[in-house]
Amino acid sequence: MGRNCQNCMTRMPYATLIATIMCLAGVGVFCGTMYRGIALTRLMLDEVFHFRLDWLETLQLAFVITGACMGALGLMMLFVGCLTTGETRRSVYKAWKARVGGRISCAVFMVITYLLELAWLIMFAFLVLVTSTYSLFWSLCSHKEPPYEQNNCIDFTQFHFLFPQDTRVDDMKVCETNEMKLFCKDYVAKAEVMFILATVSCALVVMSLIHYLMCLSANYAHIKGHEKFQDFQELQYFTGESEMTALAGKDRF
Repeated sequence: MGRNCQNCMTRMPYATLIATIMCLAGVGVFCGTMYRGIALTRLMLDEVFHFRLDWLETLQLAFVITGACMGALGLMMLFVGCLTTGETRRSVYKAWKARVGGRISCAVFMVITYLLELAWLIMFAFLVLVTSTYSLFWSLCSHKEPPYEQNNCIDFTQFHFLFPQDTRVDDMKVCETNEMKLFCKDYVAKAEVMFILATVSCALVVMSLIHYLMCLSANYAHIKGHEKFQDFQELQYFTGESEMTALAGKDRF
C-alpha cells in the first residue's frame, strides 16, 4: 500500500495541478461576479437612466460559456501533465510516434495558452477601467448620505459619451430620492464589489496561464529529453549486442 501510494505521488504533476486549481477557482469567481455585476448594471440602466442595452444579456451568456471552456481546457492540460510525469511518461512515450504526438500536443497547448494569456490580459485591463468607473460613481454617492435630498442631484452630463446619442440631458441626472437610493445603495455599492472580485479573479487566471506555459514548456522538454534517452538506450543495446557477438566469435575460434 505504501509503495503504491509512493508511485502515485511520483506520477502527480503538482505544478500543473496547482495551475489547474488556480484556473478553476479564478474562472468560477470571475464568471459568477461578472454575471452578477452585469445584471446589476442592466437593472441600474433600466430603472435609473431609463434605457436598455440588449447586448448585455448576450455578454452574460458569453461569460458562462467562457467559464465552461476554460474549465475544460484546464482539465485537458492537467491530463497532458499527468501523461508527461514520472513513470507514466516512460510507459506512454516509448514509441517514436507517441513522442512526436506528445510534443505536438504540448506545442499546440502552448500556442492556445499564449493566445488566452493575451485575451485575459486585455480583459484585466478592461476590468480595471470598469472598476475605476464604479469607484468614481461610488465617490459621487459617498457625499450623499440618506435620507437623500431631491434638490441635490448626481450629474452625469460630463459622462455623456457613455449614454446613447438620443439620451436627454435630464436622464443623465439622478435627482429623485428613490432613484438616488437605487443608484447608490442598491446598484453601485454592490456592483463595485462584484467588479473588484472579478478583477482579482481575472488576475488569478492570468497567473494560472503563466503557470501553464511554464509547465507545458517543461513537459515539451521532458518528452524531447526522453526521446534522446530512448535513442541512447537503443544505441547502447545494439552496441552491447554487437560486442557480445564479437566475443562469441572469438570464443568459437
